[in-house]
Amino acid sequence: MLNNILVIFSAVSFLGFGSACFFSPYMKHEFKRYQLGAWRPLIGALQSSASVGLLAGLSQPWMGRAAAAGLAMMMLTGVCVRIKIKDSLLQTLPALFYMALNAYLCVVAF
Repeated sequence: MLNNILVIFSAVSFLGFGSACFFSPYMKHEFKRYQLGAWRPLIGALQSSASVGLLAGLSQPWMGRAAAAGLAMMMLTGVCVRIKIKDSLLQTLPALFYMALNAYLCVVAF
């Protein structure tokens, strides 16, 4: 039950993050700050697709595991980018949290 709640939480979060990559002026600014402006549409599409994969994993565990692994790796990259641009620990914590959450989901939840 808790794992399903965590899957849904992560899926909804990444659906929101992925959509924001296309529509939010704030996210456009952030991707420029990350020096990843050209990658914003691809990252948004991958996050949105992975959120659907997480939900599909509730009935097809292999798909959920793959989506969670992809998101964990994406968030590991996000942590590295934030370290590279010298963001504070507080600014890096969300990426760390989602990395750990999706690594957990990949290993345990599906």
